[in-house]
Amino acid sequence: MKVRHASSPGEVKGMDTAELREHFLIEKVFEADRVHLTYSHYDRLIIGGAQPIQEELALAADPSWHVGSFFERREAGIINIGGPAIITVDGETHTLDRLDALYIGRGVQEVKLASQDSGSPAKLYITSAPAHADHPTAKMAIDTATPTDLGTIETSNERTIYKYIHQDGTRSCQLMLGVTILKTGSVWNTMPAHVHDRRMEAYLYFDLQEDARVFHLMGEPEETRHLVVANEQAVISPSWSIHSGAGTSNYSFIWVMAGENYTFQDMDVTDMKTLK
Repeated sequence: MKVRHASSPGEVKGMDTAELREHFLIEKVFEADRVHLTYSHYDRLIIGGAQPIQEELALAADPSWHVGSFFERREAGIINIGGPAIITVDGETHTLDRLDALYIGRGVQEVKLASQDSGSPAKLYITSAPAHADHPTAKMAIDTATPTDLGTIETSNERTIYKYIHQDGTRSCQLMLGVTILKTGSVWNTMPAHVHDRRMEAYLYFDLQEDARVFHLMGEPEETRHLVVANEQAVISPSWSIHSGAGTSNYSFIWVMAGENYTFQDMDVTDMKTLK
């Protein structure tokens, strides 16, 4: 597990490309038969990935947490972007096809991750936030998620947002989770940009060809920066930062939010004239 500490807007203004990538880009999310986790001090969010192939993997607490189990005071949302997955939660088995999700609530003792077929391994994107109450484990298939169509082909941002964990869907303490899929010919996401000062966000970009990239915009609206992101890499977005981007082709991304406010529409849209 790696740890990322929080940075102020003033610090970020002085960062070069290498420093920005070190603080906000997670370059390796998936590795065969490994669990990679990154602990962010922005709202204590954990972002990670597991790719079980030959082995069953366990989701365990890091010793530095000083707790008995991963879910002692945490909840999690997991989305599969690979082949069929089998997740066992305290002895109960859940099968996840591609773009299915699983919510796991506080108090669970044991979580095991496996692929149904090693020839078509699962890729499980893991997100976790602190929790103060118990909510039941629940599976969500993409066809049961709440879809919202946004944008137009004329503005190159025609996309569908699928909301899995949110106030009107599968409930959690503070975690919100979903997927955005851009249509062919569209490359912009979340433009006009916005911020939500009472919660942070993280993105996992996927469905990109090997030579394709997303230019992820971040920073204060009047002081923007960017990260060049490859397929299956993740970005940590502070609550004070915009989070928008454009790709060299269409792509998909998983978004997760955690923080004080549990209202999906809590956002302050940035006037295009303000962006610099």
